Amino acid sequence: MEDTLKEQFDRQGYVVLPQLFSEDEVRLLKEEARAVLADKGADKVGVYVGMSIASSMFKAAAAKPELAAALKEVIGDSVIFLSDKIVFKNASTDFGSPWHQDYPYWEGSHKFSVWIALDDATPENGCLRVVPGSHLLGAVRHGGDASDGMGFGNRLGQEEIKESQVADLHAAKGDAIIFHDLLFHSSFSNTSGKDRWALISTYKDGTLEDPEYPWALAAFTVSG
Repeated sequence: MEDTLKEQFDRQGYVVLPQLFSEDEVRLLKEEARAVLADKGADKVGVYVGMSIASSMFKAAAAKPELAAALKEVIGDSVIFLSDKIVFKNASTDFGSPWHQDYPYWEGSHKFSVWIALDDATPENGCLRVVPGSHLLGAVRHGGDASDGMGFGNRLGQEEIKESQVADLHAAKGDAIIFHDLLFHSSFSNTSGKDRWALISTYKDGTLEDPEYPWALAAFTVSG
């Protein structure tokens, strides 16, 4: 018998939702993202936080019924959206992300992020990399070297990562990946010279207490 979405998530720390957004939806989201970034003067920096504040299109995407149903299965009956960001890699912003867990950046209750491919994602243009099941290790000490200027002050040391256990998550545009904030993850640099844009939204279980997060200005209840 095939595992349920919840069983897959609990075992792996992530699940893939193929073609959650159609090609037309992805095209419109990327066009809107370009407009927001140009308006904010943020089209050169690689990351922009607060897309759902800047555009109602992204707030609607964060509550897409098919996504809300999957989140409810993974998280529970009460799902709260906290924040979103666009991460864009192209010829001029081609950075990768070092290995890390998201949990040290907010602590409190565990959060769940949704990584949505706005372009096909491959190792050549910067797809997501994960260590399946690593969320079961709990919060790991983050003391990796951050002197390379890539940001991510909380990062894992390379000795924490066994390359034989790494899964490279190729994704077609419109695919979504839900992952736990303790999952070890990183991404390749974009060496293709082509775009690799992703929309990343973060959610929580609304039944659990958390501090007031200054970055969660667009928080709203998705279900519950």
